[in-house]
Amino acid sequence: MSSFFGYSKKENNETPPNTAGTTKSTFSTKSSKAMKGSTSAQSEDALSHTTTKIHTKPAPGTHIGPIHEYDEKQNEMMKQVKEYASSISLAPSDPYAKWERRWLNKPDTIPRYSRASKWHLVDAKKRIKNTMEWRREFKPELITPDEVKIEDESGKIVINGFDNDGRPIIYMRPGRQNTETSPRQLKHLVWCLERAKDLMPPGQESLVIIVDYKTTTLRTNPPISVASKVLTILQHHYVETLGRAIVTNLPLLLNFFYKGISPFLDPVTRDKARNYSFLRFELIPASQLEAEFGGEHEFEFEHKHYWQQIIETCGIAPDGTRVNEVVPEIDGEELEDEPTSEPRKESGEGEEEEEESTSSTPATAVESLTNTAPTAEDVAKRVEEMSLRMPNDAQTVTA
Repeated sequence: MSSFFGYSKKENNETPPNTAGTTKSTFSTKSSKAMKGSTSAQSEDALSHTTTKIHTKPAPGTHIGPIHEYDEKQNEMMKQVKEYASSISLAPSDPYAKWERRWLNKPDTIPRYSRASKWHLVDAKKRIKNTMEWRREFKPELITPDEVKIEDESGKIVINGFDNDGRPIIYMRPGRQNTETSPRQLKHLVWCLERAKDLMPPGQESLVIIVDYKTTTLRTNPPISVASKVLTILQHHYVETLGRAIVTNLPLLLNFFYKGISPFLDPVTRDKARNYSFLRFELIPASQLEAEFGGEHEFEFEHKHYWQQIIETCGIAPDGTRVNEVVPEIDGEELEDEPTSEPRKESGEGEEEEEESTSSTPATAVESLTNTAPTAEDVAKRVEEMSLRMPNDAQTVTA
């Protein structure tokens, strides 16, 4: 579903079997390139090296990056952002209050929203307030495995491996879509984003998304309405989380469509996109990259085993909570370590008089996603306008 991060020409001339719309729970990511011209003995040897085990830790010796450093003014602004978030947090009596506090107290939450706002205090407050309201409705921490398990059966979204900077990798294969459009698809996407965050090593705040369009058709490609919601979730509620996006095997049939919506993507998102048929090891260690993309990991997706690994590694209980984590109830206290005398404010109260607190940003603080995600109507209108000017031969666009 997350298919709006870049463009690449489909260089593989093979026509793979179309598995779209099925609920097949196994498939191999074994490299077809490596198998071409091989003897049957070599083929059997390659098959014997396939595994259903995913990588849940970075390769040995991985240096986590980027590491963000902040100056005094930025630290002061982040303190103000957290105090504001505390002032508008849920009352202790609300059942979701402890989960909201858990999210606010994560070491990456306040820094990400501060960086995403480019160190504008008013914008940072608005961003975090919007996400707090979204999380109260969506409750990402409480999505149960059983709610989204059927969406996971085809392997259309798989978390497996880490890049050279220790970012978890999410593989997305729209061609393996196995369900009709529904809110559950978005829940599944959010559930997978949360699991990838669970797997992040200490100090890592972002992830990698690899979108593979092999076997994707117009029927299995997500509709505009879903695409718009996906953009909203990623750009507004998981700010500074997309570290790198790679798109491969994009058919010319879909390339023109994405050329039409590309103006709706902010430049930072497009700059994070790369386009390869086989990925370079400068981005991902060969041992961590699935063989289908030129790596050495001969991974075979088998849903039951994959699902079990994700659930156990992330420590997810049947009710969506954590097996080995006790989230304390709130007995009326404010967010830990950040007391504030501010009364709880309603939406927008007191924000207008705030000014930007600082413009000093170190080189390691990355800019984030700033544009408003398009509505489905905006995108549809743009695509229609582009289609009227469609050239005879659609050209591949590189972000």
